[in-house]
Amino acid sequence: MPATNSRPTLPLLLSLNAGFVDTAGFLAMQGLFTAHVTGNFVTLGASLVFGTSGAVAKLLALPVFCLVVILTRLLSSALLRLNRPALTIILGLKVVFLVAGAVLAIRLGPFANGDAWQAVVTGMVLVAAMAIQNAAHRIHLGTAPPSTLMTGTTTQIMIDLADMVHTPTAENVSAPSARLLAMSTNIAVFAAGCATAALLYAHVGVWCFVVPPVLGMVTLFLRAPG
Repeated sequence: MPATNSRPTLPLLLSLNAGFVDTAGFLAMQGLFTAHVTGNFVTLGASLVFGTSGAVAKLLALPVFCLVVILTRLLSSALLRLNRPALTIILGLKVVFLVAGAVLAIRLGPFANGDAWQAVVTGMVLVAAMAIQNAAHRIHLGTAPPSTLMTGTTTQIMIDLADMVHTPTAENVSAPSARLLAMSTNIAVFAAGCATAALLYAHVGVWCFVVPPVLGMVTLFLRAPG
């Protein structure tokens, strides 16, 4: 059951973290997208054409992401049947993976070769963390804008802007202004996470991976009880 009573800042903090992890992972691991998998198909093609490293991690990202989403769904269903705080436990599990990713990145990085086992293992741990977040968001925060992939959110914003210019027909009437504000804020926060990760990576390198676990721990105080 989706958690309808979560604090409104929770989805925003998840978006901030997703933007941070995605950008930091892309910079540190030779173009690996950790928060969503579609971009890896493009960068995989580029790696094959230009002979750059990182193809192994990009090939593994999709099956790892899919497997973790399935396992997260099964875990969530089991926890709900047991009347356990599913969202809290799942977000806590994500923090564990983020901590592991930070430790691996700091101990094994920087990663000059994206195909080295050190980069692949670190990348897959971060992919797993973001897969958990994606699944948790869809399962428990279904009414909030997505916290990772921004394409659909941007598309809806443009549709809402068009509807505000020209009132839609009766069967399509909705409340575009409220949704527009929520989605625009979501994209701005995601972009802020991307910018922050880029700036920190430029100055402190792989130590920037300390930030996502801290943000993840904050989300545990903002979670819904279900």
